[in-house]
Order: sequence, then C-alpha cells, then structure tokens
Amino acid sequence: MTEWLGTRDALALAWFIAVWMGYTLWADHGPARGRSISNAMNRRRGDWMREASRREVRIVDTQILGNLLTGIGFFASTTIFVVGGLVAMLGVAEQGSMALGRLPFAVDTGPAAWEGKVVLLLMIFIYAFFKFAWAFRLANYCSITVGSLPADLGDRPAEAERIAAAAADLSRLSGHHFNRGLRAYFFALAALGWMLGPIVFAALTAAVVAVLYRREFRSRALAAVRDL
Repeated sequence: MTEWLGTRDALALAWFIAVWMGYTLWADHGPARGRSISNAMNRRRGDWMREASRREVRIVDTQILGNLLTGIGFFASTTIFVVGGLVAMLGVAEQGSMALGRLPFAVDTGPAAWEGKVVLLLMIFIYAFFKFAWAFRLANYCSITVGSLPADLGDRPAEAERIAAAAADLSRLSGHHFNRGLRAYFFALAALGWMLGPIVFAALTAAVVAVLYRREFRSRALAAVRDL
C-alpha cells in the first residue's frame, strides 16, 4: 500500500475492479449472455452473411462493412490521442494536483496520487486501444472473407455456406472486442471521478454499471431486434 493510497481510495479501487470484472463475466460469459443486445445482433450478423452468400452483387454488403471499419477505426485512432494526452499529464503532476485541489468538491491530494490516478486511466485506454485495434483487424478479415464468396452460386453452394459461416464468426468476434473497448470507455468515465475523491469514484462506478445494464439488457433497441 503506497503512502498516497488511503483506505477509502483502496476500497474504491477494489470496488471498481470487482464491478468491472464481475459485470463482464456476468454479461459476456454467464447465463445473461443469451439475453443481451450483443447476442441478438450476433444472430443478425449470421442472417446477414447468409443473405450475402446468396447475392450475386454484394455492393450493399461492402458498403456496410466499410461503415463498420470506419467506426472502429475512429475509436482506435481517438484512443491513441487520449493515451498521448494522459502520458503528457504525467509530466505535470504537481500543477495538475494543485489545480484539482481548487475544485470545490475535490479531495486535496498530492502529485503522487495524481500520477496514480492518471496511470489507472492510461491503463484503461491502452486496454481499449488493443480491443479496438483487434476489432479493426477482425473486421478487415471479415471483409476479405466476404470477398472470397463465390460469384456463381449454382456451382458451389456448400462452399458459399461455409464461407458465410466463417465471415459471420469473424464479424461476431469483431463486435465482441469492439463492445469491450466501448465498455472500457464507460468505465474510464467512472475512473475519472477518482480525481474528485473515492466516494465519487465508487458512485460513478455503480452508475456506469446501471447504464450498461440498461442499454444491454433493458433498452428499446434490444426490444426492436430481439424477436426479428
């Protein structure tokens, strides 16, 4: 335990890690997985690739794939800028902690505490970058796989079905890692609350989980696609 990490800070950090890991395990690997909007969209990905395998002209499919790549690439490049900004913040720990201490509701901390909190944010965004970068590569692999679908459907229907299944799996994996990256952004907002104090940090962590749960399991978007 470092000298700057008090009991409340340690408890808030432990709560943050436990909640993030617990929610990820519950939502992505537990019984609730089948009820999420990600699972519903995975079924749509399979339907999409089966339809693409039956089309002789796949202009629409290439446009959709291009839009997905653009979105993932935007988050990947943005995350790099965020990482760069956080690295720069490590060099102004004393000034940053002094400026933070002037806020009315912030807990006054020293440069060491400032650096520790920035390092947590840095680790979160590095994790997010790896997720977005891998999602981008998987989306590229999916595009290439779609491009390998036979043009003449009458000659190789079994091969077309096999390629479509592989493309759907790649698309699902890309969506899975992209979702993990987006989730890291949400939890980074909670970690930003640590700058104001451990109580704000813990409260924002709970709020982020509530928002994620609402959007992934109780949203109108899920109701729209669940029974298609």
